[in-house]
Amino acid sequence: MKILELSPFSAGICGVWTRVLGEAERLAKNHEVHVFSSNIERGTGKNKIVKPYEVINKVKITRFPAKASFGQNTFFWGFTEEALKLKPDIIITHAYRQYYSTKALKIAKRLGVPCFLVTHAPFLDKKLRNWKLNSAVFLYDKLIGKRILNQYTKIIAITRWEIPYLLNLGCKKDKIIYIPNGIPEEFFKQKKEKEQNKILFLGRIAPIKDIETLIKAFSLMVDKKIKLEIVGPAEKDYLNELKALSTRLNLKQRIIFSKPIYDLKEKIKKIDSARIFVLSSKREGMPQSLIEAMARQKIVVSSKSDGGKEIINGGQNGYLFTIGNAQELAEKIDISLSRNQKEIKKEAKKSVEQFSWDKLIKKIENYILNDVKV
Repeated sequence: MKILELSPFSAGICGVWTRVLGEAERLAKNHEVHVFSSNIERGTGKNKIVKPYEVINKVKITRFPAKASFGQNTFFWGFTEEALKLKPDIIITHAYRQYYSTKALKIAKRLGVPCFLVTHAPFLDKKLRNWKLNSAVFLYDKLIGKRILNQYTKIIAITRWEIPYLLNLGCKKDKIIYIPNGIPEEFFKQKKEKEQNKILFLGRIAPIKDIETLIKAFSLMVDKKIKLEIVGPAEKDYLNELKALSTRLNLKQRIIFSKPIYDLKEKIKKIDSARIFVLSSKREGMPQSLIEAMARQKIVVSSKSDGGKEIINGGQNGYLFTIGNAQELAEKIDISLSRNQKEIKKEAKKSVEQFSWDKLIKKIENYILNDVKV
């Protein structure tokens, strides 16, 4: 079977791309899989141009020049001609409210093939968008979203919390499937490394991650010897702000800013090296890094984002704190350091075993095979 996946990005650090690649690599074991995307690298804020063609574990990636952009996450790129020439048996498009996802429907109709939409939890709090983006979202939902959602073969929700939003937009209940993002099987199998006396943040160093709240909380903690390591691709201006904040709070000697890690084994080792994993984001759809840390039996502390609340049952498999509340975050970290957390660690791993890719890919393939006749 020939499968075409559409993604906004296929290079750098991007939650959508992480899902697309994980899914595509496993589908490529039994099928011919192509990925079309823009030629922009995600994660550094520099809009770096990447090479037009690449093959990763049998997944054939074609990148198209970005012609224009609307905000940081939306780039316009032309792919219709290539898609029609490819003649896929199925199209899987990623992210609701993207122009290419709407275009995917038209291409699928011309080819007479199924078209799946993976939503990627786009229902962002209005407070986190400017008025222009809020206006664009409102118009898209009213004029396009309600009209096209039920035209997709299936709508794949990556979280349960977004399903009520889809229903409110007029999506039929029987159209919606829940298939979350997966994490590589290695997170459950790789040998554990020794812990160091430190707290870890691993992800994009960007304002939406609210790392300043984590740094402020770090200054309020009881333990003044533990270190904090912040790892990931950084937006330069934001990174400079964080470094300046750590200097003002006299934390420069205890906070380490490290480069991003792209190698899977090294990433797991980095997670293992920490006692506690913190995700302080203002918004998370489905926090991949949180699930990865829980799979390694880490104590996790997350903000009460929609994604955080869906994964963490406070006090049983991790801890939650109010978004932006540094004092509360400091208290939760102090609790994590002062108590025996053996049972919480075990429950953390148990609660995220459902996210292993070897389980999820079977579910995806079942839906594909049921909807495609070749």
